[in-house]
Amino acid sequence: MKTILAAYSGVLRGTGSSILSALQDLPSAPWPSRSKVEKQLQVISVLQWVISFLMLGAACTVLLVYMFCTDCWIIAAMYTAWLIFDWNTPKEGGRRSSWVRNWTVWTYFRDYFPVRLIKTHNLLPSRNYIFGYHPHGIFCFGAFCNFGTEATGFSKKFPGIKPSLATLAGNFRMPVLRDYLMSGGICPVNRNSIDYILTRKGTGNAVVIVVGGAAESLDCAPGMNCVTLKNRKGFIKLALQKGADLVPVYSFGENEVYKQIIFEEGSWWRLAQKKLQKLLGFAPCLFHGCGLFSEESWGLVPFSKPIITVVGEPITVPKIEEPSQEVVDQYHAMYISSLGKLFDKYKTRFGLKESDTLLIQ
Repeated sequence: MKTILAAYSGVLRGTGSSILSALQDLPSAPWPSRSKVEKQLQVISVLQWVISFLMLGAACTVLLVYMFCTDCWIIAAMYTAWLIFDWNTPKEGGRRSSWVRNWTVWTYFRDYFPVRLIKTHNLLPSRNYIFGYHPHGIFCFGAFCNFGTEATGFSKKFPGIKPSLATLAGNFRMPVLRDYLMSGGICPVNRNSIDYILTRKGTGNAVVIVVGGAAESLDCAPGMNCVTLKNRKGFIKLALQKGADLVPVYSFGENEVYKQIIFEEGSWWRLAQKKLQKLLGFAPCLFHGCGLFSEESWGLVPFSKPIITVVGEPITVPKIEEPSQEVVDQYHAMYISSLGKLFDKYKTRFGLKESDTLLIQ
């Protein structure tokens, strides 16, 4: 404090030498390094997405209701009118924004883990595709970063292909959250929405479906290579009806970013989770990551583990409006085989052992 006062008195007296000498006496402030600043920006970018996904819709719904009880009710009424008018947009291809998909925040999001996208085969813009994404993980970080943003360069790696990541339809009933999701090209995972994209948006479309869904998230934990697929045949039938080629996608590391308490099958807690899953549409997982400033503490921030998403070879699918169960089973078996081969081919390159196997349940 004395040195600052001395500098100030030097200014009043007009003696520049007093200013210089006083400033030289000031202790040097420990400025954070560039790498530390970038790391914190990466953490913030990931945390904002987690909080947005968990709380933005509910918070905006409460705010909208509250605004009706204030002098700002006209704003709430105008937004509600717009919401009613725009209600079916998510089912009709959404409202994708190239500007939002290219936000700088997504590059920080990508670099936090980091997330990588691996291309193994070319995709033809003259065809439509259904990507089966595995595994679900807790928040599908790999799916969102690769297909809901341009952070990993999807459009450059697959020119002429427009990805549409499908997620819970309930998210599109939430004010503001629905617009946030649609801006990334995200759509509801229901029949009407996917039908519209594959039949009325021309060719070069790729609908990304997280096949295991909420049920699969209950089994995700570090070291687990388990996908829920044996009885998931609806996306196969849909691909046949629309003549959309099937593409298996596997994200190595998706299960590593959170630790989860996994309850035994048949236990009371497991039954409660499944009941709530059917009721709410998503699985109430008991998980944790690390804290905002330290990986030693607990929090919502995921652990910084690499996520490598490998897009496999497309399976050519004929268009059959009414496929028999035998044909559906045939292509389902082909898809499982293709996913298994993809996993086995790349597992040792991305941190797994040769003895690790993919469990399909």
